[in-house]
Amino acid sequence: MKIAIVKLSSLGDIIHTMSVLQFIKKIYPESTIDWVVEKRFKEILVNNPHINKIHSVNLNQVKKNKSLKLLINELSKIKSFGKYDLVIDFQGLIKTAIISKLLNCKTIVGFGWSSAREGVASFVYNQRVRIGYDKNTILRYVKLASEALNINITKDDIENKDLYLFSTAKVLISKKTYIVLVVGSTWESRNYPKEKYVEIANILKRDCVVIWGNEEEKQKAEWMDKESNYIQAMPKLSLNELKSVVQHAILLIGNDTGPSHMSWALNIPSIILFGPTPVERTYQTDINLTIKSHSKINHWKLNKKDFSIKDISVDDVVKMAQNLLNNSS
Repeated sequence: MKIAIVKLSSLGDIIHTMSVLQFIKKIYPESTIDWVVEKRFKEILVNNPHINKIHSVNLNQVKKNKSLKLLINELSKIKSFGKYDLVIDFQGLIKTAIISKLLNCKTIVGFGWSSAREGVASFVYNQRVRIGYDKNTILRYVKLASEALNINITKDDIENKDLYLFSTAKVLISKKTYIVLVVGSTWESRNYPKEKYVEIANILKRDCVVIWGNEEEKQKAEWMDKESNYIQAMPKLSLNELKSVVQHAILLIGNDTGPSHMSWALNIPSIILFGPTPVERTYQTDINLTIKSHSKINHWKLNKKDFSIKDISVDDVVKMAQNLLNNSS
């Protein structure tokens, strides 16, 4: 069986979707799985043994340039990706439904009208899977894969999964053991205050490394480096390098953003902090925990002006971190 997965973005959602690959290959070991992804996120998929081919598109560049010529080129490229027995659209957007339709396949499976992010996308699919948009992200993707392929993925399967991010990078870090701090995200209101990260490091008295992705986050990381003897700002990392750094950490503490969700994929203890976004975006286990602020969440319309994450107590984070560190030592 030849399967195409369509999941363009974002980093965290791609990581969560990747969780289904090992379960598909367990039931269909002879299947081949290709993945259609936005070019800037391609590297997160690299080296996964369950993916046969990674097809990248650059719709982000099309959007930036507002270029019809670029759009036509990208759509033409999609048509050449190959012939498939099954296409699964894990994103549920109009653009991903169009991409799914352009792939050479008669059977397309995706979320139903009330389950997809953009309900109109469901008209493209031959099979529609219903599960609430407000349900846990991992469970949504697992259900979609299960119904598309008629397989049974259990709670035990999910909680005893193998790690599924792989890196060939060797990043030199002077610390023998370290905690990863993730300080950035796409909205400022999703970011835990840098001052509180410094407090956490100073109370834990553990070596910490700060990862960052843009100039603003770099400035935060360098400020934290100066404010605490326990914090080291990392250099700019590729996604391949980032996978390696997270994989060798003893704990990750971070905002609800892609790099933080690497911890779940790598079976690394983590504490993910949520303000204006729903905790259902991660799958909690004994070692992968969350702290949510007091604010109420509308899954369909997130409030970018909700800065309640800053109210999460340093003491709550420290207590949870100490428990995880003690249990893993």
